Order: sequence, then structure tokens, then C-alpha cells
Amino acid sequence: MRILLTAAIAAMALGGATATYAADATTPPGVRNIVIVPGAFVDGSGWRVVHDILIHKGYTVNVVQPKIETLADDIEQTREQIRKQDGPVLLVGHSYGGVVITQAGNRDKVKGLVYVAALVPDVGESLSQLVGSMPSPSNDVSATRDGHLYFDEKKFGADFAGDLTTNRTDFMAVSQVSATTAAFGATMQVAAWHDKPVWGVVATDDRALSPDLERWMYKRANAKVTEIKASHVVYISQPEQVAKVIEDAARSLK
Repeated sequence: MRILLTAAIAAMALGGATATYAADATTPPGVRNIVIVPGAFVDGSGWRVVHDILIHKGYTVNVVQPKIETLADDIEQTREQIRKQDGPVLLVGHSYGGVVITQAGNRDKVKGLVYVAALVPDVGESLSQLVGSMPSPSNDVSATRDGHLYFDEKKFGADFAGDLTTNRTDFMAVSQVSATTAAFGATMQVAAWHDKPVWGVVATDDRALSPDLERWMYKRANAKVTEIKASHVVYISQPEQVAKVIEDAARSLK
């Protein structure tokens, strides 16, 4: 019994030391709170590696899962997460998430915006309008009778996530998060990128969103651009490079 008690005390001591070490990790300069908004047809779990890279460098990272029923609800959900943060925030948006952060980022607490293979609408523009202005290399999105949108399961691997393994994309295709035509058609009331520093990641092998459209939108927003050879899910296939863009952005802000 005495041996067991001694071992338990030792384990507790080691556990406490580990917790203290994590708490004493070096605090990174700049903005330390990062809020990520994923895009349509995927969920937030794809950001796991980027999340892990950043938290181990001292950042606080939260991932908002948009419902993509109405844009207004997703904007409010993101703003609620912004309100929860203890200090300034860097917003990151992928694909449809770029639409969300464009409006949700219109808060003093938000110091910068990072667009990852994302839409960057201006006031009065919608996702549908922008995508229609410069068609994607593929056309795999279809609507159901109730106004929900899905990415063609048979083409998901090739056109949405062409640089991931088949066993992964097969599962992503059948577990995708649907969107609505209403969310995609909603227009911007404000565009935070007019007044905030902007970074943009172009996925050069993107077949779900035109890389040329990404370049055009980023140029209009005066973004600092990084081009990465990757599919639309660049944050999954090239997480280290995406995390570096986010970290560089966060370190440059106050």
C-alpha cells in the first residue's frame, strides 16, 4: 500500500510539472488569438494539424463550425467566438469561410484577416456572384429540391482534394457538410478587408475555386499573397505552410 501511495504521489508531481511547463511556454509576439472559419462541404476537423502547430507555439486557436444555412447566422456565430477571446484576434477563413470573416471581421478586436483558398467579396457581392464571374476548373456542385448544395461525391477526390489519399477523400465525400443556396447568395453589408491588413493563400492546383479568381480577389484586397502548390484543401495537404502564413500574420500585428 505504501509503495502504491508513493507511486501515486510521484505521478501527481510529474503531472503538475508537465502542466507548469506548458503554462510557461514562450508567449509569441503580436496577436495570440486565432479564430478559424472552415469552408463549405467540410468540417473543422481538417484544421487539426494547423491547430496543433499553432498551439504548440503559444497561440490560442478556436475553430468555428459554420452551419451554412444562412450567412447571417454564421457571421453571428463567428462574432460570438471573437467576443470570447481575451485580447486582439486574427481571423482565418477558408473558401466560404472567407465570406464569413469579411463581414464578421468588422470589429475593433479583429486586427487582421487571412484568406486560405477563400472568397473575398466586396460590399454588395455574394459568393455565387464571385464564383460565377470566373468559373472554377470543375463544376461539381449540385442542389437538392430543398435548396441545399452538395459536392459530387464521385468527383470529390479529384476536384476538391486531389492531393489527399483516396481513403481519406472517400470518407470526406460521404461526410460532407452541406450548404444552402441562400447562404451562397447572400450579399455583403460590409467588407472588413478595406480597413484591415490582409493575407491570402492561393492554392495553385485548386479545382474547386479558380486560382486566378483567388489571385484577383487578393490583389483587390491588397493582400500579402503566398502561393502553395496544393488542392482546395491546402490547409490539410500543406498544413506547415498554411500555419506559417498564419503565424507570420499574427506576429506582424499588435
